[in-house]
Amino acid sequence: MRSSHVLDRMVVTFDDEHAVASAGLVLPATLAGRLGIEALANELIDLGDKPGAHRPGRKVMTLIHSLVVGGDCIDDADVLRAGSTGSVLGHRVMAPSTLGTFLRSFTFGHVRQLDQLAEAVLSRAWAAGAGPGDGPMTFDLDSTITEVHGDQKQGAAYGYTRQLGYHPLLATRADTGEVLHIRMRKGSANSGRGAERFVNELVARVRRAGARGPLTMRADSAFHSGKVIKACRRLRVAFSITVNQNKAIRAAIDAIPEDVWVPIEYPDGGLAQVAETEYQEMRLIVRRTRLVGPQAKLWPDWRHHAFVTNRVGTAVDLDADHRRHAVVELAIRDLKEGSGLCHCPSGKFFANSAWAVIATLAHNMLRWTAALGLRIAGPIVAKTIRRRYLTLPGRLTRSARRQTLHLPARWPWQRTFDDALVRLRQLTPAA
Repeated sequence: MRSSHVLDRMVVTFDDEHAVASAGLVLPATLAGRLGIEALANELIDLGDKPGAHRPGRKVMTLIHSLVVGGDCIDDADVLRAGSTGSVLGHRVMAPSTLGTFLRSFTFGHVRQLDQLAEAVLSRAWAAGAGPGDGPMTFDLDSTITEVHGDQKQGAAYGYTRQLGYHPLLATRADTGEVLHIRMRKGSANSGRGAERFVNELVARVRRAGARGPLTMRADSAFHSGKVIKACRRLRVAFSITVNQNKAIRAAIDAIPEDVWVPIEYPDGGLAQVAETEYQEMRLIVRRTRLVGPQAKLWPDWRHHAFVTNRVGTAVDLDADHRRHAVVELAIRDLKEGSGLCHCPSGKFFANSAWAVIATLAHNMLRWTAALGLRIAGPIVAKTIRRRYLTLPGRLTRSARRQTLHLPARWPWQRTFDDALVRLRQLTPAA
């Protein structure tokens, strides 16, 4: 048995100029190069004579790569400047102080320029093979609370959760978890505030990006409004939206005959049934649940969950699909814990708005790397991709004018990594 003093005798020194932190960044960096993100940012983002205006592309890319490997504050970008890490990124790495100055220069109009960048990158990624094409696409509309600490954050306020923070509105693609659109809002904003305009922008964006098939929107009761439904109808988007249990809804549910309720599968100890009726010329599909056995003495009554929809299909199938709206929470979890939206770094509202858009770009880069390189279908868990393929140590050497990135021997996922890099390098560079 080795004694612990062996480790005490080990010499530790930070002197390797060839070491690469998070060497797996070569995968998303290769994809970013094929999508031409840096050049697009230089073209679309114009800060005028504001501080940090020069070469915005390298600043955006530094933030994206920092967020891709789990950075959640501006200072975390300093990791990309360690050793030879910058050599595997394809762009110059900017200092955190420069990045902070860059973000604080944003106004509402500049954030909209970032929105244009996000749309253009989405279009290119979908054209490269990550998009829905002519097939149907479902997107989920939701909002979340981005909690902050301290009273110096512009726009932060207490909302319905009684947490100090911001209240962004976002939409995610159901089958992949991509963030299709995001809009930062003040912390006191009502959940449905700006939803109609957001839906208009979102549908126009995904159509321009290449979604040519039928679209379906799922949302919870915060977005049940006549304006949102009217927008969906005008844009020919199918929808299923949870409704609040107001007097009219309860009356419609009470009027459903007992013999039309259809039993569905439910965990042991409970019962669930589905039925449908009509409400304001729409289908109102209702699921009711209750406990059985000893626990039924505590909650003996039926609990009802209802949504309106204009979709075609049986009530049982549509209810099951509507419940899958919960996948939006998985995307939000990854966006917060994996791409930096757990933290808003600036005291300026529009700096944090820009940070949110860049965070969604980083979030999507992980998914496009998985879809186009790793060939992983469906939603991913960001920390799994990060652990297996991105945050592995490396060392960069040069011999005979050729650079070699040395990665750990016997890495369990070496074959998948090698195949992904080949596929990403075969993508046609954006014009």
